[in-house]
Parts: sequence; C-alpha cells; structure tokens
Amino acid sequence: MGFKCGIVGLPNVGKSTLFNALTASKNAEAANFPFCTIDPNIGIVDVVDDRLDKLAKLSNSKKKIYTNITFVDIAGLVKGASKGEGLGNKFLSHIREVDAIIHLVRCFDSEKITHVNSKINPADDLETIKTEIILSDLGIIQKKLEKGKKKLLSDKEIKILEEKLVFLNKGEEAKVNDEKEEEFLSSIGLLSIKPKIIVCNLDEENLSSGNNYTTQVEKKYPNEKIINICADIEDQLSGLDKVEKENFMQEIGLNKTGLNKLIKEGYDLLKLDTFFTSGPEESRAWTVRKNTIAQKAASVIHTDFEKNFIRAEAVSCEDFIKYGSAEKCKENGKLRIEGKDYIVKDGDVLYFRVNP
Repeated sequence: MGFKCGIVGLPNVGKSTLFNALTASKNAEAANFPFCTIDPNIGIVDVVDDRLDKLAKLSNSKKKIYTNITFVDIAGLVKGASKGEGLGNKFLSHIREVDAIIHLVRCFDSEKITHVNSKINPADDLETIKTEIILSDLGIIQKKLEKGKKKLLSDKEIKILEEKLVFLNKGEEAKVNDEKEEEFLSSIGLLSIKPKIIVCNLDEENLSSGNNYTTQVEKKYPNEKIINICADIEDQLSGLDKVEKENFMQEIGLNKTGLNKLIKEGYDLLKLDTFFTSGPEESRAWTVRKNTIAQKAASVIHTDFEKNFIRAEAVSCEDFIKYGSAEKCKENGKLRIEGKDYIVKDGDVLYFRVNP
C-alpha cells in the first residue's frame, strides 16, 4: 500500500503550484482566480529510499521498485461548501477518498495574487476549512440518526454517532478511539477524523525563519503537525536534475525538499512502516501500518502469501548492507526465522516462505 494525500485549502493559496512541484508535472492549472481546479488532479510519486538503492545494488537486482505516495489536488473550498457553495459538494466527495489531508494555507504577501477574503489570515482560513468539514460531518450523522435510518444501525453504532455529535456540536472535530470505530466512521464518510498536516506556503525570504503568519498558525494549532514550504521554490526544484537540485538547495540553505518533509510527516501521521524484499530479479519497498504482523504483511505482496504463510526469514536492512547479502547475514547469525505473529519493523528485509 502507498498512501493518498489530498491537498486542500481556500482558492489561490498555491495548491496547484505545490501539486505540480511535488509531482514534477504541469498537470494542474495554476491561475489567479478561484476554482481553476474543478476536477481533482492526481499524481503518483515514488518514495525514493536510499536503503532500497543499496539493497538493489548488493543483490544486483534487475528491477528496483519504490513504494509510492499519491497526491490529489482538490478544488478550492469556500465558506458554505457544506451547503454546496462554490464547488463544495465536489470538494467534500473528493476529500472522502484520501487517507490524509494536507491543509495548505497562504503565509505570504503578494499584490499580484488575490485572496478570496481580500485579507491574509491563515488561522482564519484554517478555521473556515475546519468549520465546513465539521458542518458536513454534522449533516452526515444527523441523517444517519433520523428515525427511519436509525433502524439500520446497531446500538453500538448509534452510541458512537451520538458521542461524536456532542463534539461536533461544540465545534470540535470528531476523534476515534479504536480501529473498529475508525472503520465505521470512515465507511459513512466522516471527514474530521482524517489525519491532517498543516502546510504553510511561504515566500523564499521567510522560508527558513517563518514569519508572523506562521507564528499565528503555530499558536492557534499547537498540537497539529505543521510544515513550512515555499511552493515556488519546490516548483523550481522539480525542473532540475539531481546535481542542479543539490547545488540550488545548498545555495538557498534548504536541507530537505518539501516532498521529503511531507513523506516523513505523512508516514508518521498515518503510522506507516517500510519493509523490503530483495533478490536478483527485484528489490522492492512495501508499505504497511505499524505493528503489522508478518502474515498480514505478506498479503501486500500477494493475498495467497497470507493464506499459505509458513514463516518469514528476516534481517534488518542495516545488517544486510553491512554483510552484503542474506546468505552472509545467515552465516553471521543475523538472519532470523519468524512466525506469523512476528511484528514487522521498519527497515526489515523479509523473505516469505509459503505453501505452494
């Protein structure tokens, strides 16, 4: 599994520019008027991992396959979206399909780019998005709890919805208590339960230090993941080759690209790990949720692997790289035989043994 991030925000905050930069494409139209993105643009990006590069080289693999992340550039949201204002209904339907939400807010001044509210106030912009998502969730739950439809729900489901309704009515986002609850609330289309990252779009001058706008966001949302990015710089970087990119980043004092920041935070947010398979035919990265057991991890390669699972042979990628192969790791006592309940760790190199 990879994961899918939806880029959301008010019109003209830089969503399409950021999308184009992250996906190294020019698919999304970036223009100075609201709703230039109507249908969502979708881009799939490889999650480049130097651990896989090293494994593929050592195994002399014919193919090297990274895991990936999907970015979705979603139409700009405005006040009243939950009632269908602007492209509200489309926005809400598209955001239901993503795993995590990137809330992009404008944190730069420019006379050339209009703001939909004629005033730069990222904290207010975030509040507008939050309010519309909460109103949408309120509508969903109220419909589910209508007298006729209530009969289709179990007592436990009714209790969960009534509990979430209390929070939403207070202007707070719904929170999930466990996986089963998350599965149920996701199935009915609740949005406020989705993990989120706030991305502040700055100009180059303030990228490293931040500015009054980013301080405002940090004060209002102290418990959220917040990343500072300059969409224009990311757009420039996307058109450069590896050497040019490294030189440019060094020149402007940039340690990590916005894409790398988002991937790291996205993996942390969604609690994801990467394991590897490596051999002469192929070295490949696979993504699973943290604390996934070996038998379940095998299913991401093929569902039959889960059904016919016997055992997993495991070695850390550090040991594989140190000793040069699985065979050498075995000789040095670094290769382990693990059963179906073994919890896969980030960086494991796994060989699944299954019944034919």
